[in-house]
Parts: sequence; C-alpha cells; structure tokens
Amino acid sequence: MIKATMNKGYKALTLATLLLLPISGWALDAETQAAKDEGLRLYNAHLRSQASPYLEPAAEAGDAEAMYYLGEIHRLRHMGMTREALEWYQRAGERGDPYAMLRLDEGGACQLGDVCPEGGDDWREAALEATLPLAEEGDAAAMGVLFDIYSALEQPQVADDWLERAGEAGDAESQYWLGILIGDGLGDYPDEVQRKEVAEAWLRRAAEQGHAPAMNRLAALLSQQERHDEAWDWRVKASEGGHQGSRINLGWCYLNPEERGDICVKGQDVVKGWAILHAVSEETDNRTAQNVMGRNRELLTAEQYKEAEALSEEWLDKEPPLSEFPPRFGY
Repeated sequence: MIKATMNKGYKALTLATLLLLPISGWALDAETQAAKDEGLRLYNAHLRSQASPYLEPAAEAGDAEAMYYLGEIHRLRHMGMTREALEWYQRAGERGDPYAMLRLDEGGACQLGDVCPEGGDDWREAALEATLPLAEEGDAAAMGVLFDIYSALEQPQVADDWLERAGEAGDAESQYWLGILIGDGLGDYPDEVQRKEVAEAWLRRAAEQGHAPAMNRLAALLSQQERHDEAWDWRVKASEGGHQGSRINLGWCYLNPEERGDICVKGQDVVKGWAILHAVSEETDNRTAQNVMGRNRELLTAEQYKEAEALSEEWLDKEPPLSEFPPRFGY
C-alpha cells in the first residue's frame, strides 16, 4: 500500500449520481471498442503487460471497466497498490464500479490518502449502496457482486445467502462459485456424497448456460469419479468456449495420451495434438503448451510437422479467443 498525496478537497460523485451511471461508462466508437476488446483478450490470456495500451483509449473515453482493469494491471504488476492503480480505481469508482470501490478499500485509499466516498469513510459501504438497490430489483449479476461486498464487510452468512440467491436467479458466475465453494466445504451436508452431488448440480447449471470455467471444473469433477466419457465431452465444450486449460488438455491428449493419463478417451492423433498446442502457444505464449511440445517433438515426422503447422491456422481462427478466465475480483 502507498500513502497517496491527494488533495483533501477531492470530491467523489454522490452515491445517488453513481447509481445513475452505467458501470461500463457509455458507448465507445468502433475503433476504441475494438482496442478495448483486444486489451481484455490479452488480459484474460495472462498477457497483462501487453494489454494496457489497448485499454487506455476506452478508459480515457469514460469506460469504467477499462479503468478497473488498468488498475488491476498496475496493482498486479507491482504486487500491491501503486499511485497509478489508485488513480484508475478512483476513476472507475467515480463511475459506480463496485469492485473498484472494494480495491480502494483494500488499498486504504480513504485512511491513507484522503480519497473517500462523499459523506463517509468506507468504500465498502459505498459499494453496497451502489449495488444493493440493483440486487433488490432482481439483477442477478448484482446479487453475485454482493457476495464479494458482504465478504469484504466481514458478514459471511449474508454473503453466502446473496450468492445462493444469485445462483437461483440464474447468474452463471455465481452458480460456478457455488459449485466450487460447496465442493470445498461451504454449507452443512450429511456426507461427502451429497456434498459432491450438490456441487456438481451447481456446476452443471452454469455449464449448461455456456460458462466455460464451469464446464472445465465439471469435467475435472467427473474425471475424479471416473466418468471419463462425459468429462471429455465437457472438456471439449469448454475448449470450444475458449477455456485455455481445456484446450491444452485436448491437445495434450491427442499428442501423447499416455503422458496425460485417464482423462484422455480418444485415440492418439499427433498432427491434431501438435496443431492445437502450437495454436495455443502462438495465441497466448503459454509455457505448458510449449513444454509439452518440446518433450514430444520426436513423435512427429517432418511431413506431419507440415500438416500440423497448416492445421494450427484453423485453431488460431477459432472464436471466442482463449482465456484463463481470471475472476474479476481475484487476488
């Protein structure tokens, strides 16, 4: 954390005004939107150092989401709050982004730098006031945000209740986290069998909505239960949804199924496997994909290399782009 030397005369927008502002700002022109989309693609592929120049035009145009992620990039790059991160979070918070407000609270912006919400000294309460009315009106995504806000306010039971309400209201991200947290011990269940069944049910609800991380997690859960054929189907769907880890597992299984183990249910196809992993490496510079190819280079003939290189272009053109799907409010 740092001590910001902001003027005490700083005035945040009133919370009433915050509620009137859309979190993402306003419509961007086509060129700025395209740059923002590329910035988010790079961020989500864990290429954060390359993302900033693409996000900055949208942020300068008033897009709160771009501002928030610029704050995240600066904070993560330096493993803590910096002046640049604080300034971007402040600007996003002014436009009603609740996660920016939570970051301002984590960084001690009010206590250490006199960057406070108007009429108070608690950014968590400001985030609550900006989000609770939306949740009470039935906004499922806002209900999910309340989980993080009430967790920050150290009210875990209220946080869990809102997460469940968000899941029941159809928010796939909340369903995904319910599946993870219940599987890890959240809630009281008579035995582990029922706990796993409930966790699987939540993951399946999210996966059936097209939530790629839930598909990947469901595949892992099914693999643990040796339901390998069903797990493979979900892993393929997750890959099609842009999940980077699932795409790597797909390529690895085709390239060398013995090395990857029981999750592989299809026969070996070294050309397809190499093509997939090569495309992942080209798109994201992923080291796991590169290491797997390096260990298995001798499996392909010179002719197969040529086939794989050509086939990799088809995988590079797939939509949506690959992502590690980092949580919006992660570490």
